[in-house]
Amino acid sequence: MNNNSTYQICTKTVMDTIGDHDISFDEGGVCNYYYEFLDKLKIRVPEETDAEKQLAIIVDNIKKAGKGKAYDCIIGISGGVDSTYTAWLVKKMGLRPLAVHLDNGWNSELAVKNIENILNKLDIHLYTEVLDWEMFKDLQLSFLKASTPDGEIPTDHAILTILYRMAAKFDVKYIISGMNFRNEGMLPPSWARGYLDWKYISSVQKQFGTQSLQTFPHMTVFDFLYFNIVKKIRSISFINYIPFDKENAMKVIQEELGWKYYGGKHYESIYTRFYQSYILPKKFNIDKRKAHLTCLIASTGEVTREKALEILKQPPADPKLMENDKEYVIKKLRISSDEFDEIMNTPVKSILDYPNHHIWEMKFRRMLNKLRKLKILPN
Repeated sequence: MNNNSTYQICTKTVMDTIGDHDISFDEGGVCNYYYEFLDKLKIRVPEETDAEKQLAIIVDNIKKAGKGKAYDCIIGISGGVDSTYTAWLVKKMGLRPLAVHLDNGWNSELAVKNIENILNKLDIHLYTEVLDWEMFKDLQLSFLKASTPDGEIPTDHAILTILYRMAAKFDVKYIISGMNFRNEGMLPPSWARGYLDWKYISSVQKQFGTQSLQTFPHMTVFDFLYFNIVKKIRSISFINYIPFDKENAMKVIQEELGWKYYGGKHYESIYTRFYQSYILPKKFNIDKRKAHLTCLIASTGEVTREKALEILKQPPADPKLMENDKEYVIKKLRISSDEFDEIMNTPVKSILDYPNHHIWEMKFRRMLNKLRKLKILPN
């Protein structure tokens, strides 16, 4: 494969050289991500002919492991499409889940209503972890000042930690993830790194923050290994085992659960909506829609390359909404417009500019993929 310093776009996907120095192309103009995603797809998503049988075995194992316990599985719930559909699916299969939600202070009003409505209709108990707002606000500001494109790492890390902690607390051996590998299984490495890297998170806070992270839900890679190897807790995505069409899934949860659409992927969080639609494109030249659309092009064919290119001609979100979100975010973070502009104009950095365990995390990820390929770990 040949790297190209001038602008180039993949001939099979919509990945290009804007905001991504890691992309490369073969002689036919096909990018490395296309091939990498197809290889991982074979590991993470079972063949359709075998998937139903595998899922039935997994569900049976979950029921056996949970016999006599208050719950037999843990599910994360955000109110988005994938987590809502997963909740519906889990109940349909006769499982007894505990729903876990992280309240980091940025839930939209619609998200709160969706979650309440969904869980009431499905008769699922809910545990909500409410973060200390002053502490979390300070941590988010630290990541904005750190000037890396992975500013949502603190939220991702906290969610993962809480899921495993609740599983361990109730002696539950299975976490049912809403992660849909078909449409979010690929991101350029430089766009988001370090969600397991507590050294990175704490070092950013040490350099830029003022608040202690003592109460922040966190774990090290070794804690993660403890949960998986000693406690034998497994994280599985049911969506990877079934034919999944997002439009159909939305129709199901709208009709059966009264779910309402947010207008974009992960837009149930006001901060995520603003971060992905405003900060990433304007400061880092990153449009995450490229990766999501590429996954759909390569995995399900729900979107053609031509259609994806048309979608990308439109702004990530309504410009008026972004201006309203900008005003709201600045006010909620209690910074001035000048301070926000200064943050936006700070030179771009990466996780590698701060103390980290990035090399160990990458080795750990490769080990997980090998174990999945050998069928030692589930998908």
